[in-house]
Amino acid sequence: MQVPNGVENQKYMNGPDQVIPVDHYICLLSRTVARYPDATAFATKKSDGKWHKTTYRQYQERVRTIAKAFLKIGLERYHSVCILGFNSEEWYIADLAAIHAGGYAAGIYTTNSPEACFHCLESSRANICAVQDKKQLDKILSIQGRLKHLKAIVQWEGPVDTSVPGVYSWDQLMEMGAKEPDTQLNNILKSIAVNECCTLVYTSGTVGPPKAVMLSHDNLTWDAFAISERCGDLKPTVDKLISFLPLSHVAAQVVDIYATLTNAVEVYFARPDALKGTLVETLREVRPTRFLAVPRVWEKMHEKIMAVGAANSSFKKSIAMWAKDKGTKHHLARINGALSSSPRILPIDFSLLELLKYWQTGTSCGYKLAKSLIFSKVRDSLGLDRCLTFVTAAAPLSPEIKKFFLSLDIPIMDAFGMSEAAGAHTLSIYPKFSLDSSGEILDGTETRFGDSMSVNGPGEIQMRGRHVLMGYLNDEEKTKATVDEDGWLHSGDVGRLDSHNLLYITGRIKELLITAGGENIAPVLIEQAVQAELIHVGYAVLVGDRKKFLAILLTLKAKVDSNTGDALDELDTGTRKWVADLGSSATTISEIVRTKDPAVYKAIEDGITRANKHAISNAQKVQKFAILPADFSMNTGELGPTLKIKRNVVYEKYKDIIEDFYKD
Repeated sequence: MQVPNGVENQKYMNGPDQVIPVDHYICLLSRTVARYPDATAFATKKSDGKWHKTTYRQYQERVRTIAKAFLKIGLERYHSVCILGFNSEEWYIADLAAIHAGGYAAGIYTTNSPEACFHCLESSRANICAVQDKKQLDKILSIQGRLKHLKAIVQWEGPVDTSVPGVYSWDQLMEMGAKEPDTQLNNILKSIAVNECCTLVYTSGTVGPPKAVMLSHDNLTWDAFAISERCGDLKPTVDKLISFLPLSHVAAQVVDIYATLTNAVEVYFARPDALKGTLVETLREVRPTRFLAVPRVWEKMHEKIMAVGAANSSFKKSIAMWAKDKGTKHHLARINGALSSSPRILPIDFSLLELLKYWQTGTSCGYKLAKSLIFSKVRDSLGLDRCLTFVTAAAPLSPEIKKFFLSLDIPIMDAFGMSEAAGAHTLSIYPKFSLDSSGEILDGTETRFGDSMSVNGPGEIQMRGRHVLMGYLNDEEKTKATVDEDGWLHSGDVGRLDSHNLLYITGRIKELLITAGGENIAPVLIEQAVQAELIHVGYAVLVGDRKKFLAILLTLKAKVDSNTGDALDELDTGTRKWVADLGSSATTISEIVRTKDPAVYKAIEDGITRANKHAISNAQKVQKFAILPADFSMNTGELGPTLKIKRNVVYEKYKDIIEDFYKD
């Protein structure tokens, strides 16, 4: 798909054929402002220790002011404003201002290297880059000379050196925009169509640079509406949410920006070090009513609760075990009732004994007592005492962790989706959920399972609906490979659907790894980077799916049996010389592994350190490695006919080594 030159090139692939102007709809921001002008839109904790609040009326005024300033400093139609910084009021305003002014909003991860930033800025034809501070500004300045379309950089936090050509402070932009008339902005708003692209979300593939997912106004606002409808009980001006997940990720955008705007929800911005430990402090202060987190956050909470529990006396441990048993039975009974087509009805002659048994598995006095004694205190300590909806997304959370929280009266719901589906395709709402499902299919969407003979799978999960992307910017080939002629989005995941419309993911066609923090990792690129630094490494297999960090399995090049093709224990000539040059006398792989040869292990560690310098984010750095006891071969099963690594075979064969990476 080429860079759009007009509305006619930007109709999303499965939507209406006609262009639908925005003024045929009520603008989402204008509608919310009309209904709740003085309600709090978002709040930021400043250096004085107080929460400074912004109303929805002020939100709209600032969006329009910055949009006019963007136009003044050179934003062109169908060019982007890239945003590089932690979640903040300025991030929100820059995002909506870019869209209002007829451009695209495009988030960049704060951990991206300058080269990764260059790819996003250049591919999106960015005219403007909004950055948080000097650290991010320096990244852009280092590549500025190569960016053909970039006209201005705006810094919103800290001292700004405006003597640098093209660099503006946020205050300068506010002053500039306030002086501009509304005519140009209003004319642009009238010309924008709901099925035009408004946002680019960069997502990693298994090979090559990140792709720019083109999401239309309708993609994002419809998905936000569908999420809101599934939640059902959102209360405008009452509900609260904390924004801390990266806004460059589609899940944070559709929930933190669009769903909150749809429902006049208050947003509180966490501190930039939220995931390093301060999130719980913010939770305790804000006490949100809805909470969306990635698995790693839930895992950290689990670890903290377990550590506190381990320090308790035997008596307190016994009370906690009793309470958790009551909590588990209560919630499992509610879940089973919600998923049952014939709910249990108590007979008129229900005996006292039967009633006691029912209470043990249902809403018993024991559960209420446990809630008062234990569950309320756990929720208070986490700042979740007012929370009504707990959601995990972006990567799978283990059923064991979910069951643990369920026993503590915190039922965690699953959401599944992808950038190409504008965020969510499934979302469960308690009590209709399953501990091992990925959520209930959203109303208004369609799901099928590839070539499966059954309508419920198993097979490749394919999706269709108003949330499906327009395409990948400048990549018609990949667009056609991802979305077929009938508008079905091919996810690359394998799954099935049960009779309750709950989706279960059973495998992954694509090799993409998703860390516990929800970041998509393309293993091939990292493996190749390590092999480039360590030419005597035979094969490299990255691991870390659903884990806290990345690790890598390495083989050393060995001699091959000329008859069988099997790899021998003896190092090949080049590798043996390399080992000798390092000062080691080892001649076999087994000797190196058995003795953990200091010279060889140090050389490999140094090579990985060099490779890590090319990582586009901290999450994509390799933290641990292991040398495997033998090189790969076809006969031993690690390689296919084309000598491609069979990852599942490697994972299974060396699962003990992989488990050792994460024991701590």
